[in-house]
Amino acid sequence: MSEDYSLGTYSKLAETAEKKQQPVISASVAQPRIQNVNDTTKKATTIPSNRDTVIPRSYDTTTDSSKDYIEVVRKAVKLLGEKAATHRFTANEKDAIADIVYSLRKKGITTSENEITRIAINYLVWDYSNNKQASILSRVLERLNA
Repeated sequence: MSEDYSLGTYSKLAETAEKKQQPVISASVAQPRIQNVNDTTKKATTIPSNRDTVIPRSYDTTTDSSKDYIEVVRKAVKLLGEKAATHRFTANEKDAIADIVYSLRKKGITTSENEITRIAINYLVWDYSNNKQASILSRVLERLNA
């Protein structure tokens, strides 16, 4: 086995490719990878050019009334609270609210314990008025009284 080592690896590959009658692929030219995709996937991801863009049905599953709760709560909290009230929180509840206030301030959102409490109360009132027995308030109170 006397091989001629004066030829480089590329020369040997080119010579072998010529023998097999295959084209020589240059190492510097990247070949695109071909991905095996079944026909159903192609059909699902291909948008016909004669159609407008269609929003998927699962994009927004909430009803109009349930999308409004953020605006309802925002408007209620925006009004200045006039009635003073005292609430008793556990140490863990108080710490959790303080942690929320702190983390939001680090993100540039100014809030207070009072504002967070009012958001929670207004959400519970909205949820109860729209969902009655299915509301979070009803379900928690049922378990508390069981």
